Amino acid sequence: MMKFDSSRAWSQASQAVSANREVVIALAGVFFLLPQLVFAIFFPPPETGAGMNERQMMAALQAYYLSIAPVMIPMALFQALGSLSLLTLLDSERRPTVAEAIRAGVKGVVPYLLAQILTGMALAVIALLFAGLLGAVGGVVGGVIGLAVVLLFAIVIGVRLSIAAPVIAVENVFNPVTALVRSWQLTKGNTARLLGFYALLVVAMLVLLIFANVLTMPVALLAPVEVARFVSAAVESLLASIMALYFVAVIAQVHRQLAGPSAEAMADMFE
Repeated sequence: MMKFDSSRAWSQASQAVSANREVVIALAGVFFLLPQLVFAIFFPPPETGAGMNERQMMAALQAYYLSIAPVMIPMALFQALGSLSLLTLLDSERRPTVAEAIRAGVKGVVPYLLAQILTGMALAVIALLFAGLLGAVGGVVGGVIGLAVVLLFAIVIGVRLSIAAPVIAVENVFNPVTALVRSWQLTKGNTARLLGFYALLVVAMLVLLIFANVLTMPVALLAPVEVARFVSAAVESLLASIMALYFVAVIAQVHRQLAGPSAEAMADMFE
């Protein structure tokens, strides 16, 4: 069993992005920044006023998400393609061209989405059964405890299945169940280390977003409403794209570290 080293994973992820800077920035701009920016400018979330009650706020949010569903689905597909293409491109053993990376990403989109759907369905069934059982036994308190336990369980499962995407993109495993099982096997014994590593990344990203909001505050206060909204959307989209890029690079290095060199690479070493 390989012991995960978070410092090495972050260092190698940063080096991989730096070494392929022009190409990965171009791909991130097309697959992450552009859709994020279009979405933020043309489909902003509804404003929930102070005079709205909880039911009205829920109704407004429900109507909003229903209205953007036709846009969110192709956007999710597009960003999934971008993530898989970047994972392929960052595979230092193959060193594919951009066109080859995108073609490989296209092949992996359906298996990747099926893996996500299977994971979501399994977690939903477990959540309903567990929370429902505790709710029936312990009432409201039992239901709340059940939801908290399910949330913790979902986080752990998410960590164990977090490298299914590089398994698909790098190892060319196109069976979604096999990819999930492979991720589960590779992360065995490293759940706590990976959870702590991912948590630190999330905290760092949240701090960066807060810092960006502070920087854009003068624009929001002094500029016209439309200008302020555009600047805010541009900054948030840029930061979200950078975060997505580095998270993909991190996931690639987590997989590379836990999976070890491929059989082809090992064969090349002894030739």
